[in-house]
Amino acid sequence: MRYGSIGGVIVVIWLIIGAIAAGQRGYFDRDNNNCAEAGTTVVTVIAGPLNYVGANPEIECEVPQPSQ
Repeated sequence: MRYGSIGGVIVVIWLIIGAIAAGQRGYFDRDNNNCAEAGTTVVTVIAGPLNYVGANPEIECEVPQPSQ
């Protein structure tokens, strides 16, 4: 039995569940105009099944504004 292929299948299933969770939260329906929105979407996909046990990952980041 090949354990590497089993691990790969588990990772793919994990990410699919995460994508479903992000879709249910509407993250794919809107534009990700800043790093916080894009980061939250990515973390939600990576967190996968943890979203269904109450985890609500969010990313906060501040982008420096150019001086005027």
